[in-house]
Amino acid sequence: MTGSFARGLAAGAAGTTVLNAVTYLDMAVRGRDASNVPEQTVDALAGVAGTKVPGGRSERANRRTALGALSGIGNGVAVGVLASLVRSAGVRLPSPVGAVTTGAAAMALTDGTIAALGVSDPRSWSRRDWVSDAVPHLAYGAAVQAVVEAVPASGEKPRRKASGGLTVRSLLLGVATGCRSSLGLAAPALTNPDGGALRKVASVAAVGGELYADKLEATPPRTDPQGLPVRFASAAGGAGALAAREDANAAVPVLAGLVGAAAGSWGGLGWRRWAERAGLPDWQAAVLEDGVALALALAASLPGRRRRRAVLVPA
Repeated sequence: MTGSFARGLAAGAAGTTVLNAVTYLDMAVRGRDASNVPEQTVDALAGVAGTKVPGGRSERANRRTALGALSGIGNGVAVGVLASLVRSAGVRLPSPVGAVTTGAAAMALTDGTIAALGVSDPRSWSRRDWVSDAVPHLAYGAAVQAVVEAVPASGEKPRRKASGGLTVRSLLLGVATGCRSSLGLAAPALTNPDGGALRKVASVAAVGGELYADKLEATPPRTDPQGLPVRFASAAGGAGALAAREDANAAVPVLAGLVGAAAGSWGGLGWRRWAERAGLPDWQAAVLEDGVALALALAASLPGRRRRRAVLVPA
């Protein structure tokens, strides 16, 4: 067996090869030009760094082409590694769903980057542009999914189907995380009988720090683009931890956790705004929300705990 990281490298390389093949096939069939977006992205990144691609006109053009291609390979390999690590963490998606999800992740990474850099605005793309972008990424996702399913990684073991109770508890933990982002990872860690003391101390510190920071006027809204991904990641990680306790497939619990995080984030923000309009001091509304979030996190994390049995090895 191979390691999860090495499997991800192989999956990403296979997916990138398939993506390039489908792209070149499309160019051959339609007779269209190659996209200049990779080169423009290189220029934009160089501009952000306060520099530019060196060399004369010909050398600079060659370097832009090479760097654009390398960035695409890097994106493809990175998403492949991520897909492998997610599978090793217990998220086992059905093949079609996994292919679409992985392809969408790679597509979002690429399109999000060019949108953030101002290279192109996907909202202005035509239907043909979207198809030309989506089909190769879907092929990429299918190739990555095929590799991670076909190549077992060391340490992986079969996972049973997630129970309804686990899914509901993951949803509740997600809501709690939407209210207080640290609870997603802290609650499972604090209620884990086998968790180390250092991890529990760090979890208490994280929760305590957030409970304090939430009362400060300078704290940005929880739905701020910089902070919202942290809440979703924490909710997904917490749901995965709950699933690992039961040796269950984490796919549905993670999805439930993400839905809960969205509900908790916007619901909690709505509660604070409503309380402000009703004349309730913000710190009182925050403390009430603290109590609800902590209660939900405990309700989600306390069931299903079990201490791992020690295995005696004969001398």
